[in-house]
Amino acid sequence: MNQNGQKPAKEFRAGTICAAIWTKTETRDGRSVLQHNIRVQKRYRDERTGEWKTTSYFRAEDMPRLALVANRVFEHVTLKEVEPLAEPESK
Repeated sequence: MNQNGQKPAKEFRAGTICAAIWTKTETRDGRSVLQHNIRVQKRYRDERTGEWKTTSYFRAEDMPRLALVANRVFEHVTLKEVEPLAEPESK
């Protein structure tokens, strides 16, 4: 959830790394444009208190998962799903 209590449109997780995508439509030059905002965080358990917390700091060993999540976010906001063409009816 963001500060306004809104849930993300899509989330991707790899281990403790999470990327969340929020979308909103803006009007630019009279056209509706879909805007994507992305937040990437890492969840960890505080050893002292035992509480789960989030951070935007990553270690070197987090990089493969961070790259995987970032790639999935990029695919999601860039690629468009297309319905397959219908087969022509045979006579």
